[in-house]
Amino acid sequence: MNYTLPLAGRAKDLVGSMIDSSTSLLASHTHDIVRFAMGSPADEAVPAAEFRQIAGEILDNSSFTYGATEGEPRLLQLLVDYLATTPDPSSLDRLVITTGGMQGLDLASKLFVDPGDLVVVESPTYTNGSATALSYGAQLLEVPVDDDGMQVDTLEDLVSRTRRTPKAIYTIPTFQNPSGVTLSEERRRELLRLAHEWGAVIIDDDPYGLLRFSGDDVPTFQTLSPHDPLIFSVRTFSKILAPGWRVGWVDADPSLRQLLINGKQAMDTCTNVPNQHIVAEYIARGGLEDHLAGLRVLYRERRDAMLDSVERHFGDRVSTTHPEGGFFLWLTLRGEFAEIDTRELFETALADGVAFIPGPALSPTGRFRNALRLCFASSTPERIDEGIRRLAGSCERMTQNR
Repeated sequence: MNYTLPLAGRAKDLVGSMIDSSTSLLASHTHDIVRFAMGSPADEAVPAAEFRQIAGEILDNSSFTYGATEGEPRLLQLLVDYLATTPDPSSLDRLVITTGGMQGLDLASKLFVDPGDLVVVESPTYTNGSATALSYGAQLLEVPVDDDGMQVDTLEDLVSRTRRTPKAIYTIPTFQNPSGVTLSEERRRELLRLAHEWGAVIIDDDPYGLLRFSGDDVPTFQTLSPHDPLIFSVRTFSKILAPGWRVGWVDADPSLRQLLINGKQAMDTCTNVPNQHIVAEYIARGGLEDHLAGLRVLYRERRDAMLDSVERHFGDRVSTTHPEGGFFLWLTLRGEFAEIDTRELFETALADGVAFIPGPALSPTGRFRNALRLCFASSTPERIDEGIRRLAGSCERMTQNR
């Protein structure tokens, strides 16, 4: 018998992620591929030997039962202690441990987004984040990004054209995914002003802020507006320790904590307890800051290697951003390459042994057909040069075959 499944109305808005799907796609290929697609730390940057040692020494029966929904007490206290050494100190009543940063974004939408609500997003953006808002019925308003981040000076006019007021503003302010750019202090202050005027929550997604390797620090939203209930901060250990841990946290107004716990209990009861114990012990042993210092040196070298390779193999046929931290470079095709659609280029380049994320996958409405995202963090300088060489060759062949 044939049945029509009784899908919920929201099912049509579950758009998925080309970024995450690339992991399975690349696993199905056996030829050599330089992998610029996933935003993942370098294998050699993950302290795997220390994690294995810690696991063997500390995991016991208490690691294999249910934990507190808000997070393991020791991890929460160690996190408070660590954050006290950063520009964003916090307190126990503000923190909830999450299953990666994505759960923090899901909780934000669960708490603040009703069907039909207007949510501001950057363009380009991390579409896993915008897709989360869509899954709760949001209507998205894309705001352009330039070298100083979201063009906040255009936001008020864009919003006025909708004749509506935003419920939330989703931003990745520091070393943005996918562009690598950082929102300037002036624009952060203006975004805070607009958020207060509209009563809109700023969903502050910052996985990369601890990975600055050049330039000057920019004050965070919490530094500019301490204890502001309209700032909902999402953080993760995925980019600074290992994505497989799936351990992150949210930092939000204390009045939201019980709602966050309630919302999380309807998702997973608690974040993986053994992983929380290992992360807590790693922090307790005092290696986190030295680890971060090493990452900053490593990723600066790789950023420089990618910029040098792009200049050598592409010349003036592309333009790029110049990130001061994080993982990503945004490359826009110019000149003779300007008419290449990077969705088509993806297939050619994959056959040639290099993977990236096409620009349209990083816009809710499929913009940026002549742009793409490259991750420099996960490849050695030698592999970066080989990958950029292959990518330039793919572009040349596509141009010749037109």
